[in-house]
Amino acid sequence: MLALVTEFAIEARNLVRSFGDNHAVDGVNLTVSRGEIYGFLGPNGAGKSTLLHLLQGRLNPSEGTLKCDGSIALMPQKGAIDWTFPITVWEMVRLGRKSNQVTTTAETLLERVGMGEMRRRRLNQLSGGQQQRVLLARALMQESDVLLLDEPYSAIDPPSREHLLGVMRQQASSGQTLLVSSHDWGSALDSYDRVVVLDRRVLAVGS
Repeated sequence: MLALVTEFAIEARNLVRSFGDNHAVDGVNLTVSRGEIYGFLGPNGAGKSTLLHLLQGRLNPSEGTLKCDGSIALMPQKGAIDWTFPITVWEMVRLGRKSNQVTTTAETLLERVGMGEMRRRRLNQLSGGQQQRVLLARALMQESDVLLLDEPYSAIDPPSREHLLGVMRQQASSGQTLLVSSHDWGSALDSYDRVVVLDRRVLAVGS
């Protein structure tokens, strides 16, 4: 189970998640500081998405302990969303509101991610890069302490990637902690404060 921790935003010790005989996450140890942009790099099937779902609380650990300081939001992979659903961009972002205490508006967040002029478009009219921007705005709508981003650079153009990275840096500078999962080793390595190389277990950690 998730428990609160005060020294770090995220702390995991000997974290294991098994599916039958398969260890998708196998003895992971990590600490993530508040306001840090922390990257998970590894090939497909390395356990990155499973680890994010453990951090979010959607999965329970098979073994080990996991502690989190504050609320957590997830920006899922865009393949997890039905983009034929008949709603507008604005309505999609509004779906991210989890509490009446949230003060930021969908319009403000769409402007921040560069999608303000497209707020009335239908989801099926968006490019891959535009879809990623909408998912980021929806996750930011929750005003969480920790933001998890699952493969945010997947199939997007360079301008969309740079815009997304700029928003991520703004969020980190405001104190939000970001954990980013990616199998693309060339994606914005200089934008992370630290990187962990993952293949079901931690192979290396560094700047």
